[in-house]
Amino acid sequence: MKIIFLGTGTSQGVPVIGCQCAVCSSSDYKDKRLRTSVHIEVDNLHLNIDVGPDFRQQMLTNRIRRLDAILLTHEHKDHTAGLDDVRSFNFLQQQDMPVYARQSVLDQITHEFAYIFAPVKYPGVPRVNRMPITNRAFTLQGVEITPIEVMHYKLPVFGFKIKNMAYITDANFISNIEKEKLKGLEVLILNALQIKPHLSHFTLAEALELIEELKPQKAYLLHISHTLGKARDIAPTLPNHVNLAYDGLTITL
Repeated sequence: MKIIFLGTGTSQGVPVIGCQCAVCSSSDYKDKRLRTSVHIEVDNLHLNIDVGPDFRQQMLTNRIRRLDAILLTHEHKDHTAGLDDVRSFNFLQQQDMPVYARQSVLDQITHEFAYIFAPVKYPGVPRVNRMPITNRAFTLQGVEITPIEVMHYKLPVFGFKIKNMAYITDANFISNIEKEKLKGLEVLILNALQIKPHLSHFTLAEALELIEELKPQKAYLLHISHTLGKARDIAPTLPNHVNLAYDGLTITL
C-alpha cells in the first residue's frame, strides 16, 4: 500500500491571508499545507479520501493520472469543494467516478453541485455515481474498507480503515466501540489541529493521548492549523513513532 499525503492543512491552514505569524511566513515546505486529503494505492486500486478545494492542484503536483474512486469523510466544503475537477479523470478513464459517502453527505453534494446531478446535463459536466455507505465494511474492487464513525463536535464523520492503516480527520471524539476497530494498526493517521482546546478537533495533546491508548506502530498527524506552530519546532517534541505529516509525504506499507 502506498499513501500520498496530498494536503495536511485546514481552512485555517497555511498561509492565512494577511497573517504574518512565524508559520504563515515560513519558507519551510513542511509549513505549506493545502487542505487535507490523501491518495491511496492498494492492490491495484487508486482512491482519494476527500476532494477539497485544492484537489486539482494536488493531482497535478503529485502527477496522479488514475483515480478509481473517492471516499468522502463528511460534507464540509474543505473536503468536498473540488468535486467538479473529477471531470479530468472522466475524460482520461472514459468512465464515471464513484463517490462513496453516507447518505446525508451525498444529499449535500447533490444540492451544492446540482448541475452535476441534473436530469438533463449540460455537456461536459463531471460524471459522478453516488454510492451510499453506512457504518459497515464494504468491498471496493476486492479491497475491504471499514468505516470508522467519529464525531466532529455534533457532526458524524467517517474515517476509514484499509488493511492495517486507518485514517481519521475532523474528529474530537471516538466511542469505545469504534476504537476497537483501530487497535493493532501498523499506521494511524489522525487529526491534530492545534495546541489550544478546540470545539470540534483533537488538539495535539488529545491526539497523542489517543495514539498512546491505541498503540499503532506508527502515527502521522494532519489537519494541522497554523496555530500549531512550525514543523521544525513541533516535530522534535513528538514520540519517536509519531510524525507530523506534510504535503507530498509518501509512505509505503
